[in-house]
Amino acid sequence: MTNDLFDLTGKIALITGGSRGLGRAMALGFAKAGANVAITSRDIESCNATADEVRALGREAFSHACHVGYWDQIDDLVGAVYAHFGRVDILVNNAGLSPVVGSSIETSEELYDKVFAVNLKGPFRLTSQVASRMKADGGGSVINISSTGSIRPSPEIAPYAAAKAGLNTLTVAMAHEYGPTVRVNCIMAGPFHTDISKSWSRSEGFTNHAKRTFALGRAGEPEEVVGTALYFASNASSFTSGAIIRVDGGLP
Repeated sequence: MTNDLFDLTGKIALITGGSRGLGRAMALGFAKAGANVAITSRDIESCNATADEVRALGREAFSHACHVGYWDQIDDLVGAVYAHFGRVDILVNNAGLSPVVGSSIETSEELYDKVFAVNLKGPFRLTSQVASRMKADGGGSVINISSTGSIRPSPEIAPYAAAKAGLNTLTVAMAHEYGPTVRVNCIMAGPFHTDISKSWSRSEGFTNHAKRTFALGRAGEPEEVVGTALYFASNASSFTSGAIIRVDGGLP
């Protein structure tokens, strides 16, 4: 009975930023739970590699290159995924961009716009396109991947933190817009060891800081986001919508 709650057999999942890091971990985790997976990022070769891993688990996979900062590319993505699978049951807005800048005065308009386009504008457009179809098809689940930076902002990531705070807000607004058949929830991720973070997440300075201040004393491994993602994707969270769950190792 418990296993049935988390079963995704026959479901179709679309994951942005799905070719590496947390996105890849969720793609493989969903596949192990029975889902077929559409994987998108800007790097089609990386998408294809993850798609091959999904197929090795006995599931169907589809890969498509897309820069989620551009609405025309999002619309092309949606058309391609629906043409291939016919529907989407689970959408994960995971693609993100988190450059570190020296100060607000050093932040260019181009960089500011790029950060907001990837982290906020893209999820807004993709959710509107997919969740509306989900509702017409009888329901589904949308999972936004936010950051603890949205509630613990620091100057060097101010635009990123602000965009992720906006994503938290969209989670609640769209839960109401597309409910009751479509659930929209959010994982607020803390520090994880990924390709993007490898320059600092295993550094001596961060490791010592985590040991002193995090309840679990460390950063997370990508696979450790999968349990929460499976909860939101599956019937286990049938009475959960508009929720934001922190997965951060006990960040203070």
